[in-house]
Amino acid sequence: MPPAGAASARCLVWDVSELGESLLTVLFPHLAGLRLRRVEDTGDAVVISASSRAGEAGCPRCGALSSRVHGGYTRTVADGAAGGRPLLVALAVRRFRCLQDQCPVVTFAEQAGGLTERYRRRSVPLLGMLARTGLELAGRAGARLAGALGIAVHPSTVLRLVMALPEPQVTAAPEILGVDDFALRKGHVYGTVLVDMGTGDVVGMLPDREAATLEAWLKEHPGAAVICRDRAGAYAEGARAGAPGAIQVADRWHLWHNLAEYAEKTVARHRGCLLAADPGAEDSNDKGAEAQDGQDCQPDPEDQAPPDGYLDASGRERRLVTRTQERYADIRARLDAGRSQAAISRDTGLTAKTVRRFARAENVDELLVKAVTRESKLDEFKPYLCRRWNEGMHDAAGLHAELREQGWTGSAQTVRRYTAPFRKTTAAAVPPPAAPKTRQITRLLLTRPDHLEPGEQAQLTDIRARCPHIDALASHVTAFAEMMANLTGSSALDTWLAAVEADDQPELRSLATGIRNDKEAVINGLTLRYSSGRVEGTVNKIKTVKRQMYGRASFTLLRKRVILHPA
Repeated sequence: MPPAGAASARCLVWDVSELGESLLTVLFPHLAGLRLRRVEDTGDAVVISASSRAGEAGCPRCGALSSRVHGGYTRTVADGAAGGRPLLVALAVRRFRCLQDQCPVVTFAEQAGGLTERYRRRSVPLLGMLARTGLELAGRAGARLAGALGIAVHPSTVLRLVMALPEPQVTAAPEILGVDDFALRKGHVYGTVLVDMGTGDVVGMLPDREAATLEAWLKEHPGAAVICRDRAGAYAEGARAGAPGAIQVADRWHLWHNLAEYAEKTVARHRGCLLAADPGAEDSNDKGAEAQDGQDCQPDPEDQAPPDGYLDASGRERRLVTRTQERYADIRARLDAGRSQAAISRDTGLTAKTVRRFARAENVDELLVKAVTRESKLDEFKPYLCRRWNEGMHDAAGLHAELREQGWTGSAQTVRRYTAPFRKTTAAAVPPPAAPKTRQITRLLLTRPDHLEPGEQAQLTDIRARCPHIDALASHVTAFAEMMANLTGSSALDTWLAAVEADDQPELRSLATGIRNDKEAVINGLTLRYSSGRVEGTVNKIKTVKRQMYGRASFTLLRKRVILHPA
């Protein structure tokens, strides 16, 4: 550490010549209106001594010019950095007397245009730079960056500068307006973002996603001719009341996303069809057994322990199955007794959504379909475990070690639970090959056929051949995709809805019901070329900005940063 006084010992002072003044104004153009007298290097900072060239100044209250000097003082203004060190301007300031008798101001200090403002200890360019830094990085990150550049500033100061930035005045809504929600606290608090679809600029942010809030904004800012939105009922109602003459367009991406959600539910319901053994599986197993030194590894059916989705690893009925059956019987009995769903929800403590799902189910098997066909990481290894068990390998720890060599990352306890029922029988039933996972099947259904690999195309063909319900679902998905890609919704949507409603697909029928409730906007979305692509991009930007502030920012600060941030 240098001894005390070392900095002052290294202090260097230069008087500024006419040529030096010209060079300094090239480097610092905002000092062009000042007379630069001296440059001092203190070791910790660079100090430029300056004074005003003007012979008079205007009163800040009445605006009258005055050349009568009352006194003066030296004002130090922080101004950016030079070579990683703070740059300070030691400005000689004069105080003038106001010559207007009616003006309440007696004396006032002059201001250097483009450099100083009243009550500011930082220069105007530095304040603008810090505000822009805060707009991009928020408080803490902005202060850290400024410190690395040689500018000491507190994070709260950066945020105050951001909040002081003026916002563009919006008097009318853009002709094409995009509306979407975003999460302030996911699952609990949401807001609404309004985007000019022509420029991509954010024109407004609302603190909630209620219909009345959107309606009020549209009435205060008339002019929207087209409103692009998702299929939220609140936005449809708010747009209808706030801008009755505007065309509402349901976004195609949201329509496709809704179709994907219902398709996944349908696949989960009928994935059990794929768990049944292939007709040729037994023959292939027999052939493989004959090839293994003539030993038949397939035991008699009555000696096998067939896998059962309703049973746990110990052969008992699974708790989830028992609980679901009991709840279904209880809710059905209450409904038959005339109780309302709301009353049942209060009496049983179940959510209204759960009671509604149980009430709509035609039988308990419809509720248990996910439980008995639930996917497991062990699925692809089950045939190997059963084969090794029938070959005489009954040590669960040894089986677990063999699976680890094949890439299994689960615990030995999982293997032990799966093989426990086999100890009660003479042999384990070799299960059919693991069925594709629900999301994998859904991805195959929703991917363009020309984007699938040959193996994936063959897999999809096999899945459709083994399950007529998934085959019908694939036909509906293909028809909707063609309608969306070709923008033929005005002529093809009714046909698609009729085909879905005539099919035995409860999930897709629910989707069709929702589309009919918002049919006009859906037809516009499947016919017109408008979309909410820019809005979705803005929502992603909001997520980035919000997470950058670690969740500490208020809605006001978030709104300021998003609206002033370039598109």
